[in-house]
Amino acid sequence: MMVDSALIGTVALIHFLAVITPGPDFIMIIKNSLLYSRNIGLWTVMGLGLGIITHIIYCMAGLAIVISKSMIVFNVMKLLGAGYLIYIGFRSIFSKSSAIHVNALPKSENISPLKAIQIGFLTNVLNPKATLFFLSLFTFVVSPTTSRSTLIILSMVIFINTVLWFSVIALCFTQKKVQRLYNKYQGIFNKIFGCTLIGIGIKLAFIQN
Repeated sequence: MMVDSALIGTVALIHFLAVITPGPDFIMIIKNSLLYSRNIGLWTVMGLGLGIITHIIYCMAGLAIVISKSMIVFNVMKLLGAGYLIYIGFRSIFSKSSAIHVNALPKSENISPLKAIQIGFLTNVLNPKATLFFLSLFTFVVSPTTSRSTLIILSMVIFINTVLWFSVIALCFTQKKVQRLYNKYQGIFNKIFGCTLIGIGIKLAFIQN
């Protein structure tokens, strides 16, 4: 089947902008990297990646079931998803930048890699905002005409986005110079993220399957 590269690129961009916006995952990676070690931070990243895969699987599977049962219900979900993307887009545009300051935490005895993975996984998979975001995102992606190859590649891109960005955080973001640079441009990131989400939300509301 054909791969929809334009769709993959659009959704990958939206997801990346969402990933770089500070949230529970962001803080947890920095905390574990400082409190234990960068290696533990990287293992925590792998847990986040497993959480992302979990979101992808149940969102795509659930929406596929809904499509097979009722296109009316799916279209209602699509409108709700579009509304949520527009809502968080406006919230991002008008949100005040909150500087990320990480104090030097005293080193604790290292936890096991398995424990770090568990922390990362639970931090991500139990975040209700992540659930809503992925449901909204995948109502834009999943349709009766979406090829399996497109879904597979898109899932891989989202996973790679997550692992690469949070690995950068674990390796570099504990340095104060990096923190200052991010804090300086955080407002711009938020506005770009917000405008992109609003545009995609409007497009999603009117797209025909």
